[in-house]
Amino acid sequence: MTTPRSISRIVPDTEALKALTHPVRVRMLGLLRMEGPATATALAARLGLNSGDTSYHLRQLARHGFIEEDEGRGTRRDRWWKARHETTSVDTAHAQGAALEAGLAFTQAALSGQVAQMQRAVEGYSQLSPDWRAASDMSDFTMPLTADAARALTERIGALLWEAMAAAPKLGDPLPEGVRPFTVMLHSFPMQDPSK
Repeated sequence: MTTPRSISRIVPDTEALKALTHPVRVRMLGLLRMEGPATATALAARLGLNSGDTSYHLRQLARHGFIEEDEGRGTRRDRWWKARHETTSVDTAHAQGAALEAGLAFTQAALSGQVAQMQRAVEGYSQLSPDWRAASDMSDFTMPLTADAARALTERIGALLWEAMAAAPKLGDPLPEGVRPFTVMLHSFPMQDPSK
């Protein structure tokens, strides 16, 4: 049995979080985390942007501690960038004012990307092998709970996911044969009026 690895996280302050609310920056950071280091030119091609815009967004991500230059690659003209952390943690439960607004803006930007990712997963489902189709799930569960019971449930599920992530290879590194990135998105919330 392999020893679980440490998962690096960033808990951004309000200013850093504001910088991350831009949807292009969220996508860039995600690509650097999942696929590993890249140049502004490669990211621009991947995202359909020009390299000047991409360089600007990369500098903003670096300024706020999300990414850093990968000094072991490239040249002065051809800079490579890498993610500094595997995950971003945002706690809006006790935030107020600007911190709450920035946290919600980031959540909205991340949610837009997650919805697009789920849509692509549905569109590509028929192309998956039977074993990957069997490993996939698109479910929702609604149940009456108190706030304490809901928090306990979310914490149990989160602990299981952190444990699985710590036991898995690091994203961005070469993966063993048969292993591919697998996404679990957890959205837990009190039900809103379904008629609206």
